[in-house]
Amino acid sequence: MIKKHTILFAARGILLSTLALNALVLDARAEDWPAPIKALEAQGIEITDSFKAPDGLTGYVGLVGMQPLSIYLTSDGKHAIVGPMFDEQGHNLSQKPIEELVSKPMTEKVWQQLEQSTWIADGKENAPRVVYVFTDPNCPYCNKFWKEARPWVESGKVQLRHIMVAILEPSSPTKAAAILTAKSPQKALEQFEENYASGDGKALREVPDKIGAELDANLKLMQKIGAQATPTIFYKDANGLLQKIQGAPPAENLSEVLGPR
Repeated sequence: MIKKHTILFAARGILLSTLALNALVLDARAEDWPAPIKALEAQGIEITDSFKAPDGLTGYVGLVGMQPLSIYLTSDGKHAIVGPMFDEQGHNLSQKPIEELVSKPMTEKVWQQLEQSTWIADGKENAPRVVYVFTDPNCPYCNKFWKEARPWVESGKVQLRHIMVAILEPSSPTKAAAILTAKSPQKALEQFEENYASGDGKALREVPDKIGAELDANLKLMQKIGAQATPTIFYKDANGLLQKIQGAPPAENLSEVLGPR
């Protein structure tokens, strides 16, 4: 069934674009950063927060491209060292600040955005694992992932939530609309995916205004959180942190996305 809630990163790690994080996670403080930190900002590193570090250093969390990183300002305030800090036992002292200041807030905010979108549930409502998928009805790789996920979905271990978008072909909007306006969108999506190879999927002649608005909103969300193609899959890893995979994951990585089979 369709659920539209009003209440309420192929790679590992945090894979959201800097633009998405600007919009969803930690807006850079309006602070007067020290000169070395400002210099790094001028080189394209987004500074999101600071934290106390050992030996009189001040730590900063930054983002470059699609990866978080740690920065350490020396006690004289004149030099910055970019990269993780390790103690004498080899423990990464930068991991916890990055998780606390970037990864966890990002997971909460993006997950809430996904929950509030218009999606079609594929699997049991009480499934212990939820995976969001941006899906275009004309996407062959979406169909591939749909098929490969069947064992997890049918066993009740995973509920896929398909956030429908219409970006690949001129017929994508009318096909998506046919699925979303069906008496049972879940059943319609299932039939569409089963018959994908034959090209027998139904399409409406016109897209109703309401459905068009929902498809537009889903596309804006997709762009906002750094998804650039279908399928883009969002899930939580074993630590409860948001991960993203763009494209159908290889068979050997399915258990990473969907959990144990």
